[in-house]
Amino acid sequence: MKKVSIVVMWVLIAVLASPLLSVAPATRVLAQDDTLTVLCTPQEDWCVAMTQAFEEETGIETNYVRMSSGESLARIRATQDDPEFSVWWGGPADAFIAANEEGLLELYEPELASVLPEKAVGEDHSWHGIYMGAIGFCSNVDYLEELGVEPPTSWEALLNPALKGNIAMAHPATSGTSFTSFWTIVTLRADELEAAEEGTGYDEEGNPTEAAIDAAFEYFAELHKNILQYTRSGSAPGQMAATGQIAVAIIFAHDCVKLQVEGFQDVVVNTFPEEGTGYEIGGMALIKNGPEPEAAKQWIEWALTPEVQAIGATVNSLQLPTNPNTPVSELSPKFEDINLVDYNFVAAGMHRTEMVERFDAEIAPQPTQ
Repeated sequence: MKKVSIVVMWVLIAVLASPLLSVAPATRVLAQDDTLTVLCTPQEDWCVAMTQAFEEETGIETNYVRMSSGESLARIRATQDDPEFSVWWGGPADAFIAANEEGLLELYEPELASVLPEKAVGEDHSWHGIYMGAIGFCSNVDYLEELGVEPPTSWEALLNPALKGNIAMAHPATSGTSFTSFWTIVTLRADELEAAEEGTGYDEEGNPTEAAIDAAFEYFAELHKNILQYTRSGSAPGQMAATGQIAVAIIFAHDCVKLQVEGFQDVVVNTFPEEGTGYEIGGMALIKNGPEPEAAKQWIEWALTPEVQAIGATVNSLQLPTNPNTPVSELSPKFEDINLVDYNFVAAGMHRTEMVERFDAEIAPQPTQ
């Protein structure tokens, strides 16, 4: 009997020690079902509302870390060997395209992908759009009156010497808002070159040429003379305009409307550049090798529903939803009222890394805080 007991004991030890029968995978599956960590790019109150709603509906313990678009891309890139997050929610699509090019995202096709606009679906379902918004100028009317300057209605108006030290924008290395502004100028310069000298604005594949990109950098070198500060967050310049620190903020128009709704309606005014402006499609994606892939997929399915896309308006985040069945707030800036450029999201994403590095080297270093 003792010999049998000893044999049984060693068999049990061998089984428990075997890597093929390790209990670790069961623990990871449990974590996928019960927790979720979201990398969230929109404003803080929307991140809070979304994660609370998801936790209440699913029972999955849900946390988030809020970062701007450029910071999010840098964080995912830096932690790709041991990802901290499972799903990335919000921020302009060019950052998602850049991430996909670097192999940082996992392909996933949600059930509601078919209802989205064509431009709101990434290549091979690498990302999906959840909202849209256009770049505008958010100006402090009292400050402009002191300067004797009208609210700007063109990109060229921002170069007015009277605005020296009175404009703020985020840095394109950290902010998707700012990179959208940058690529807008690239597009406008490409259009101008194409019209003036046929064939010099775009290459055979329809991407802006180096001449167009160089012309955009020339514009931002001039604009730099009027910039007081490059912030990390894309919406931060709007707060600076609302509180009288600057005269003009270059931000997404819906962020200016949010300020108006929340008490600054007599302080800030929202205008758009007549030459044309760029726009974002806020993206969402599954992070490759994230720790909670099943919960992340559940989030993606959930976030595309009309009911969930309507949550933004409850915290005055007034972007346009991508699901056509979602009610749209009367306060949301409407695309049909704005002169939009033909924004090439793929080209923007493909050039993003090199462009922000060049901006950092030639125009201004990115902020450290």
